[in-house]
Amino acid sequence: MNFIEIAGRKIGPGHPTYVIAEMSANHMQDFDVAVRIVEAAKAAGADAIKLQTYTPDTITLNCHSDLFLQSGTIWEGQHLYDLYQTAYTPWEWQPKLKAIAEDLGLHCFSSPFDLTAVDFLNEMDVPVFKIASFENVDVQLIKYVAQTGKPIIMSTGMATLAEIDEAVTAARAAGCEQLALLKCTSSYPAIPEEMNLSTIPHLAKTFNVPSGLSDHTMGATIPVAAVALGACIVEKHFTLSREMPTADRAFSMEPAEFKAMVTAIRTTEKALGEIKYQRTDKEKATIKFRRSLFVSKDIKAGEVFTAENVRSVRPAHGLHTRNYEAVIGRKCLADVAAGTPLSWELIAS
Repeated sequence: MNFIEIAGRKIGPGHPTYVIAEMSANHMQDFDVAVRIVEAAKAAGADAIKLQTYTPDTITLNCHSDLFLQSGTIWEGQHLYDLYQTAYTPWEWQPKLKAIAEDLGLHCFSSPFDLTAVDFLNEMDVPVFKIASFENVDVQLIKYVAQTGKPIIMSTGMATLAEIDEAVTAARAAGCEQLALLKCTSSYPAIPEEMNLSTIPHLAKTFNVPSGLSDHTMGATIPVAAVALGACIVEKHFTLSREMPTADRAFSMEPAEFKAMVTAIRTTEKALGEIKYQRTDKEKATIKFRRSLFVSKDIKAGEVFTAENVRSVRPAHGLHTRNYEAVIGRKCLADVAAGTPLSWELIAS
C-alpha cells in the first residue's frame, strides 16, 4: 500500500509531505514549556507534534552497572535510568497536549516503549503509532501496536534490511494494514556523509510503503534533499531554543529554522511537479525570443546569401535555424535591410 491515512489525511506519493515536530525531552519537565512547543510547532508549519510515552522503569532497569552507562554519545557517562528520569514526558500531560494540539489543527501522537504505553495511547485515541529506531527489533511491541489496527510509522535506524523485513513482516502478520518506514541514522547529531538518503526510495519499492526521513542532522538541507528523492514524511526534533539545557538540544531545530525547512519542503514539492515536456504558460510568453535566421547586413536584390549576411540570432521572428544550410548560396529576391527576419518570400527558389 503506497499511502497511509492519518485522521483523514492521506500520506504518500502525490500528497503533501507530512512534517512531524518531535518534542522528545525538550519540554524540560515543564508543562507550560510543552504547551509552548506545541504552539510553536503549529506556527512553524508542522502537521503533527510527536511525543514519547515511557517512564524510566518502562524503558530500562534501575541499574547502575557499566552495562547501562552511555558511551560514545552526547550523553557520555550518564546511566540510562538517570537520563530517562530527566527526559521522559509525564503521562498525565499527554491527553492534555493532544487536546491542545488538535484545537490548533495539529495531529498528536507518540512512540510507545512498552505494552502499557500502547494501551495508554490507544485509550487516548492517537491517530497513528510511531515505532522508534531502538524499538524496531522489539517484535513483541511491534505486534502489540499492530493489533490496535492503527497506522504505524516505523523508523529504521541501525536496522539491517533483514531486521526491517522481520519488523515489517511481524507488523503485517499482526494486522497492520497501513505502514510507513522512515530512513534514520541513529547518531546524535548525525552527519550528512552517513545519511544514505538513496535508501528512501529503496524502502518504498522494497516494502511497497510510503517512505520518509527521521532526521538528526543539523539544518534543513537533508530533509529537503529527502523530499526531492521521494520522502513522504519528514520528522525533526523541535525545541524552543537550543540554549535550553535539554537532552536533545544538540540535534533539535528552533522554530525559525523549522519554519524555513517547511517552506523549503513546500517549494520543493512545487518544483518536483510531474514528467512534462510541454511549454509552461510563462515559457509561451518568452518563446519569441529564441534564435532564428536574420539578415545581418544590407543585401541588394540578386546578391547571394552567405555566412556574412545571414546569422542565427535572437529573437525568433525569422526562419528556423534548421534552414540555415538551405538558405546559404541562394539569391535574394529584393533589397533587404540588416535586421530583417529572413523568410522564404525573400529567397529565390
